[in-house]
Amino acid sequence: MSQQPIAVRVARAEDAAVIAAIYAPIVRDTAISFETEPPNGEEMARRIASTLATHPWLVAEDADGQVLGYAYASKHQERGAYRWSVNVSAYLAQAARGQGLGRRLYGVMLPLLRRQGFRRAFAGIALPNAASVGLHEAMGFEAMAVYPDVGFKLGAWRDVGWWSLALSQDDEPPAEPVLFPVLARDLPGRLG
Repeated sequence: MSQQPIAVRVARAEDAAVIAAIYAPIVRDTAISFETEPPNGEEMARRIASTLATHPWLVAEDADGQVLGYAYASKHQERGAYRWSVNVSAYLAQAARGQGLGRRLYGVMLPLLRRQGFRRAFAGIALPNAASVGLHEAMGFEAMAVYPDVGFKLGAWRDVGWWSLALSQDDEPPAEPVLFPVLARDLPGRLG
């Protein structure tokens, strides 16, 4: 994988089955995700479409077009005053881990979030998870809180740590965040 060029692009509906396959063992076999049943391709297609209505969902693919991982952003909270904050997540196929692909995905996504006008990105990480902590800290996220015993999965209570990254330091009254489809109109097919 590391010998081949990797491209980052916006996810499409036809990526849903591969994305579901990447995510399934994470849901089924680890405490990294607090979902308890892996979503199927149809559900992933629905999630991709719903996310892309407002936020980026990106995939990384090799030269043969094989999707190796994905990253997306979502609302941090529902109430209106939170609308300038986002949560971010990244998941990689087992064979693609440890090769800088998460950094590559975030390296494309975080500037897009800045261009949309978001002020802060948050990442919730089920602990322990050294790989995810390392990725987020390498991208500039800083640890800010731990929710102890917040989820029960695989026979044990699990903590979730929260990391935060400032996307903007501007203290002026903000403009409304730009919806991702508006920004995406001017993006090339391959983003990185």
